[in-house]
Amino acid sequence: MRITVDGEPVDGVAGQTIAGVLLVSGRRTWRSGPSGAPRGVFCGIGACFDCLVTVNGVRDVRACRRRAHDGDAVATQSRAEDAR
Repeated sequence: MRITVDGEPVDGVAGQTIAGVLLVSGRRTWRSGPSGAPRGVFCGIGACFDCLVTVNGVRDVRACRRRAHDGDAVATQSRAEDAR
């Protein structure tokens, strides 16, 4: 299974969450918090919202809860975008 993350192809295994694919590919963070501190998976159960990404044009998807599907286009989110 292959997804793209910010336009870069990333391979994963069927059944993995987007967060799982990102972690296995070496990404530990993919957005920043209000202070600018890096964020990635924190709770892993969808309660904290630290792992938000855009998937196929839909913003604020919790990467720890969403299973990756072949062909998904994932984009990281930044504080600058959140301010719009």
